[in-house]
Amino acid sequence: MLGIIGGTGLYDLPGVERVDEIIIETPFGHPSAALVRGRIGETDVVFLARHGTGHRINPSQIPFRANIYALKQFGVTHVLSINAVGSLQEHLPPRTAVVPDQIIDRTVLRERTFFDRGIVAHVGLADPFCQTFRESLLKHLRNSPTPVPFHDGGTYVCIEGPQFSTRAESRLYRQWGSDIIGMTAMPEARLAREAGLCYGSVAFVTDYDVWHEAEEDVSLELIRRVLADNAETGRQLIAALATSGLPVCDCGCATATANAITTQTDHITEEIRDRLSIILGHNAV
Repeated sequence: MLGIIGGTGLYDLPGVERVDEIIIETPFGHPSAALVRGRIGETDVVFLARHGTGHRINPSQIPFRANIYALKQFGVTHVLSINAVGSLQEHLPPRTAVVPDQIIDRTVLRERTFFDRGIVAHVGLADPFCQTFRESLLKHLRNSPTPVPFHDGGTYVCIEGPQFSTRAESRLYRQWGSDIIGMTAMPEARLAREAGLCYGSVAFVTDYDVWHEAEEDVSLELIRRVLADNAETGRQLIAALATSGLPVCDCGCATATANAITTQTDHITEEIRDRLSIILGHNAV
């Protein structure tokens, strides 16, 4: 099943029948909003508004663990993250769709693992995005009925926010070789990997951040203007994924927790097993 995390407007598209809204409580609290189950043709999809209904939740306060847990609990296998980002490179102008393959995590305030409070696991994250899913996203962007400029690969630097970067920070991230900058991909990607989900992002460039001397500095007005232009691309991509079928992952995402738990079995309590039963699945200890 396909899950989409992004803005509420994504599921208000022609051809999507809204089936119902599901309120889920998780061991990590309530997700940002109710899950909205829709249907495109014969395919069920699940939408989650990352910032809550009406965009009420600041990036640092998004309940990332509850969001991923709820999608996993509902049966989602593939998560498409729709992100608004700034560009750190001249060759990625506004209105470009970037399918990143790497992340630099600069967040400091967010809960970043399911494995705490008595259990430790070290899950591999060398490639934070599912490559199989990435290839499927790129294929649909190439075949989009409304051509859109897109870029294969790139490093997403995720900052804490909610403020935008200083010019010095923006220039530093460029020196690091980062390509785009945003506030929402982490710890979402970390948690999706721990949950055994195939996670991919389509990041829509809205601005040149603040490093570019000849372009308008990033502002909320600028972001809204460009996102409105990009909305149709996101809708077409979701419809294409839903109707063509999701790719069978050969990247090992589903078994990411296998052999990752270092806590001795006799120290893992029933409370821990109950709390993480959805995450551990067949790897339950």
